[in-house]
Amino acid sequence: MATTQSTDVDPFTAVESLRSALDGAGIVLPSLAVDAATPSLALVDLGRVRADVALRLADALQRGNAA
Repeated sequence: MATTQSTDVDPFTAVESLRSALDGAGIVLPSLAVDAATPSLALVDLGRVRADVALRLADALQRGNAA
């Protein structure tokens, strides 16, 4: 799996894109937000979720990787 590290991506755009994709999979991460404490790093805070939501997220990712 290739990884890239770039702060050229707007974190607000990334949050909205992720929120939209998760919504399409029926998953809500209530704490999903831009990490305002570290603007130079452009971090996205995924927050905490219940175990059942984590399993649904894992399932959605696994289905996507199988495609």
